[in-house]
Amino acid sequence: MPKSHSLARRLAALSAAVAGLLLGAPAAFACGAGGYSYAGMSAPSHAFGIGATVTPLAGFNVLSGHVAGWVGVGGVQQGPNHTNEWLQVGFSGFPALTGNNLYYELTLPNGRPTYHEIATNLPLGKPARFGVLEMRGRANWWRVWVNGSAVSTPIHLPASHGRWSPIATAESWDGGSAGACNGFLYRFHRVSIARAPGGGWKPLSGGYRISSSTTRLQQGGQNASFLAAEGDVALRTLASFTP
Repeated sequence: MPKSHSLARRLAALSAAVAGLLLGAPAAFACGAGGYSYAGMSAPSHAFGIGATVTPLAGFNVLSGHVAGWVGVGGVQQGPNHTNEWLQVGFSGFPALTGNNLYYELTLPNGRPTYHEIATNLPLGKPARFGVLEMRGRANWWRVWVNGSAVSTPIHLPASHGRWSPIATAESWDGGSAGACNGFLYRFHRVSIARAPGGGWKPLSGGYRISSSTTRLQQGGQNASFLAAEGDVALRTLASFTP
């Protein structure tokens, strides 16, 4: 999220959640345990990109820190020699912001996370189609896509070709307040993974659930869709929406 806040702890927690699912162990995080919570899906196998239409819905209440709904690849210790390396794109929300920002975030091996703002204060209910995709004919080079257009230059992610299982997830960080859960409600629709560099898209199926003790994930029966919610208002509102 903001450049001043390191994402290593956040991605470490997310990696632990996915690892717990892979090992059959429960993955639960309270707002006060590191301050992070998640609700999403991880692809069951390696792929060359991920895309989803994400909509921030009613129910947002960002008390401290941030909320986000994003798709991405990579993670903590997933780069060369166990370095941190990732690329993600999505919506972000902050205190005193009535809408949502649109951003992408990049972490290169041995580097710090960099937060790139694309648009600001977009209204709730306005969807966007996000994607990160390895380029055809250029192994280890990726681009960020929003609504069918590239919004980044080609990005070199060393040793990334054919190694990562993409993720689509919502998240919250409590800003170090030690227990104040933020509220969010995101719809992820038509979540797809790329079978080859440059495309070959197919709907996400058989993925692993990413969850926390304070969040709820409601999956739809079609179109590889789900709703991700946290907070009293969002959880009460959840029943009125379909994935």
